[in-house]
Amino acid sequence: MRRILLPEVLVLLILLVGCVSSDPAEPAVSSGESHGPEPIAVTHWTGKTELFAEYPPLVAGKTSRFAVHLTTLDDFKPVRSGRVTITLRSSSGEVQSFSADGPSRPGIFGVDVRPGSSGEVMMSIALEDRAPKDLHELGQVPVAASESKLVQAAEAEEEGGISFLKEQQWTLDFGTAQVQERTVRESLTAPGEVRPISGGEALVAASVSGRLEAGTTVPRVGAVVTKGDVVARLFPRVENPADRTGLELAVSEAETALSLATKETARAERLVNAGAVPSRRLEEAKAAQATAEARLSAARERLTKYESDRSAGSSAGEGPAFALRAPITGVVTELGAVPGAYVEQGATICRIMAVDPVYLVASIHEADIAKARTATGGEAVAPGFAQALPLGRLVSVGRMVDPSSRTLPLTYQVANRQGLLAIGQAVSVRLYTTGSRKALTIPQSAVVDDAGTPVVFVQTAGETFERRGVKLGIRDGDHVEVLEGVQAGERLASRGAYLVRLAALSTQIPAHGHVH
Repeated sequence: MRRILLPEVLVLLILLVGCVSSDPAEPAVSSGESHGPEPIAVTHWTGKTELFAEYPPLVAGKTSRFAVHLTTLDDFKPVRSGRVTITLRSSSGEVQSFSADGPSRPGIFGVDVRPGSSGEVMMSIALEDRAPKDLHELGQVPVAASESKLVQAAEAEEEGGISFLKEQQWTLDFGTAQVQERTVRESLTAPGEVRPISGGEALVAASVSGRLEAGTTVPRVGAVVTKGDVVARLFPRVENPADRTGLELAVSEAETALSLATKETARAERLVNAGAVPSRRLEEAKAAQATAEARLSAARERLTKYESDRSAGSSAGEGPAFALRAPITGVVTELGAVPGAYVEQGATICRIMAVDPVYLVASIHEADIAKARTATGGEAVAPGFAQALPLGRLVSVGRMVDPSSRTLPLTYQVANRQGLLAIGQAVSVRLYTTGSRKALTIPQSAVVDDAGTPVVFVQTAGETFERRGVKLGIRDGDHVEVLEGVQAGERLASRGAYLVRLAALSTQIPAHGHVH
């Protein structure tokens, strides 16, 4: 027996709730016997909102209660404020307007409409909570002279539609999108692995044997450090005052040697000018002077470095300490010691790895190598992430096919500023080849795998969807080409499409309309 998981139970409960309430904003729909003509339902979209309105057939001199459902298309949530105005324009120029200053419930506006005369009128519904106002032009609608003159609409609602009420759509993570024509690029997909860039890994090691300063925090694994940051302070195990003395002695000796070399150069120059010695003697003296200058410079640098390390790591009451700094910017991936521990010279304190940028090594099957070499771009998709990362420059192309997998490695550099990619992570790499064409596309998220068949749920009305099998083509980013099953301009469930599938599986959801 299949176990029911708690999230599925919660979703099913929401889907089964429907709309069971008493709200004068919406017209009653018969659940059994016919008590009059069926309400009219109309669905319309602008660039800002979706309108779904239900109302009884219009009769001159009689009030019809409109239930106007308005959804914002940027987040597919109910419109919570504003003034809704329904306007009727007759062919004779008569204009009638009927308004509601706010929704009776979020997203639902109840408007009473009382046509003054019969005939054909042009109807529009406007939302006036923004500038400019959001206007839905609904075209020509009939107004009957009396109820006995009502004519049943020739187009009956399609049978077999999946009911998914607005109250359910607004409550859940749901959205729709249009089928659109766009340029798609041919691509090939290959597995890939994230690796550090060349020179993107470094060790911080103990410069001398000693004890790590206690009471300070060595960066934890996963911490981000910047090049030059002090990651630890190290106290030499045995304080050796002769260290500084020896460095100062080396500086003094180098200064004396340079002084003697300078004097020898001057003496050799005088002798050469007098013709007493060959010019080679002067060249040798100048070379000895340059060597002495270099030794003095090196001795001074060693003394300066010693003083800098001691001053950067000094702490009250602890004496001099050496500062251990991060050689690169990156993330700490390994710790080799803890504060207060004694370490030997050369011991690893921590390992740092650069994570921005990173290398992405794609394993291209040998049959696709020719296509991969002509790729014009690509992207990496990590499992669990909807956002694709564009590939950077091609760093290298392998020269040997792996004998077991029959693949060739292609290495790309990828910017990883948000840290979405982890070193060693397996990703999917999509390389775009030179071919491109115009095609109908839908969001990849709109496709639901229904028992091995790709299907979508097309919105045929505001609260009605139709299940359709589709034939898919190539995928380009977050969109996929659709070869059969839908037409340009149709709107389908693009976010939360599986919720519509759950609604289709439930036999307890109302087939149509609202029960009040």
